[in-house]
Amino acid sequence: MKSIYSLDEAKKLIEENRNLIIAAHQDLLNDLPKGNWIGGTIPYFLGEEGGFSSKEKLFITNLPSICHLKSINQYDVGSLNNIMKDYPENGFSYVLIPATSEAHIKFANEVTTYQGLFNSPLLGWITGVHLDDLESEKPLVFNGLTGESSESDALVFHIEIDTEYYPKTEIINLFKQGSGDSIKFLNDGFEIKDALINGQKVNFAEYLNKKEINSELPLVANYSGAMVNASFQNINTEAKTVNLYAPVFTNVEYKIASPIENYKEEFEKIIQQRNIQPIFSCNCILNYLYAGLEGKRLGGITGPITFGEIAYILLNQTMVYLTLEKK
Repeated sequence: MKSIYSLDEAKKLIEENRNLIIAAHQDLLNDLPKGNWIGGTIPYFLGEEGGFSSKEKLFITNLPSICHLKSINQYDVGSLNNIMKDYPENGFSYVLIPATSEAHIKFANEVTTYQGLFNSPLLGWITGVHLDDLESEKPLVFNGLTGESSESDALVFHIEIDTEYYPKTEIINLFKQGSGDSIKFLNDGFEIKDALINGQKVNFAEYLNKKEINSELPLVANYSGAMVNASFQNINTEAKTVNLYAPVFTNVEYKIASPIENYKEEFEKIIQQRNIQPIFSCNCILNYLYAGLEGKRLGGITGPITFGEIAYILLNQTMVYLTLEKK
């Protein structure tokens, strides 16, 4: 199925009253007419021909005819816990949140405390910009119904589906806990100063530098068999702090991930084993960079390359996908 479109092609789809999820540079999203769509800024994609970056093309998920728009709702930092109150009766909710916004931070830190979180599939991604434009552009979300954009709020596409189908959200995380030290943290959040390494308090930045830890390997927590990553953003040797792309939590044991020999081969093996044919998927910018996916196909999977993935909670270095299954 076609996923990469020109601006003129995108406008035509919108005029046909399709329900669309669009990823593109902000200039393209600003030029789109109003309609049943939501959009997020990102210029990195996995297309039919492989991975690439472009400010002239749009990645569009054209939802099938069994999907029906319930509502497009915007949630500021004070109303994020209302997302679940607007869940469809039989369907899914697709969320876009601008990277580094207050909504991004609060969602990541608090979403597991929101009542009804797991009552219906919630998935989506964190919007971003080209890595060369981090200082000059802001990640944005776009509400197609109103034509408005936001750099601060979460935007959610609540979608009903025909009753003979049900939605299923899954993830592929290549990483597993390594056999190294047990790591626990003294505070929740994205910035870490001290940690308990095998029960002993140490400065975490100093520990990582001393051990020469490969920062391409994330911290991994084991939640009853589900592996959840917190990826490294930077290690500030001068300030002796470590910044992460997802929060860590106290009373959770983390370990540095085991190395992966070949990201692309491992992804393709799992995709083939599961026989995945999703209506949507997204993958992390870190996987794109570390696996060298530019110019490479990934088992026929397409999707935006994002600054964070959402499958109920915020994820890193993970592929998220959605399928619609017959009951």
